[in-house]
Amino acid sequence: MRIQTPGWLPDEDVEETSLRPRTLDDFVGQPGLKAQLAVSLEAAIARGEALDHVLLAGPPGLGKTSLAHILAAELDVPLVMTAAPALERKGDVAAFLTALEPRSIFFVDEIHRLPRALEETFYPAMEDRQLPITVGQGAGAKVMTLPLPPFTLVGATTRAGLLTSPLRDRFGIQHRLEPYDLDELADIVRRSATILGVELAHDGAAAVARRSRGTPRVANRLLRRVRDFAEVRADGVVTGDVADAALDLLQIDHLGLDRLDREILRAVCERFDGGPVGLSTLAITVGEEQDTLEDVYEPYLLQCGFLKRTPRGRVATPRAFAHLGLEPPPAGPADASSLF
Repeated sequence: MRIQTPGWLPDEDVEETSLRPRTLDDFVGQPGLKAQLAVSLEAAIARGEALDHVLLAGPPGLGKTSLAHILAAELDVPLVMTAAPALERKGDVAAFLTALEPRSIFFVDEIHRLPRALEETFYPAMEDRQLPITVGQGAGAKVMTLPLPPFTLVGATTRAGLLTSPLRDRFGIQHRLEPYDLDELADIVRRSATILGVELAHDGAAAVARRSRGTPRVANRLLRRVRDFAEVRADGVVTGDVADAALDLLQIDHLGLDRLDREILRAVCERFDGGPVGLSTLAITVGEEQDTLEDVYEPYLLQCGFLKRTPRGRVATPRAFAHLGLEPPPAGPADASSLF
């Protein structure tokens, strides 16, 4: 497999790449998704065809990019990677598609952010392996059709609801990745510790898994920080106590909430009396981008039952007040239980 990516990567990204599972068997969790992909891969290999186009949805850090790497490795084909925000003109799309080798995997991250005009460029490419190109301007303009090799578009999105139906329906294989349970995260932590050469006790893996928000990317990030703490403040062995001490130092609590998570909850609970508060107001209050709050922080707070989405804004639940050690207001907003 050959991966075509930018020639530079920060050190931590290189390390993160080394922790990625190489095969479908190495991929921990998501058993239903793995079983379905295994069948599709075996069928494509047996026929000598390109895999059908794949759409992977779910919160950040659950393994969408890793699965793109795995698909390319299992098929033994090149992997070409980009992100939708980097595709600004039809020429950008044409440059990628015309350079693909037969049966290549073309991975587009954040595919929900494709401009509509570029999205429509993908339709004939995905269905007919053709790329219409307009040559010239005005009345003398002509449309040329370039043939494309068979390829597999793998789209990744954290917000599947923003995809248009015409684009979504052109993906023959569609999967949503779900948060991981503690046992799966502990297995991922143990595998990563072996790769990184970290001596990890059983209770140490469990301690890191408990605070990883159901997300492998977070688990691997925390493991690296716990490793540093164990080497500097302990004897290099990551036990449960060492992991807890390291994560306490990082201000990550027993549920995996970090400083900004608690700042979001505290803003809703204290500054806005439990809400409702609009997303834009909340973003300004905590000094973060709206997209970051909605895609990165809010899903886990909703999953934990700390926030509710209502027509008027975000509302803190009694559980959020209890987690912060605060008294809830005597009566919530009249529509606090109305969700959308």
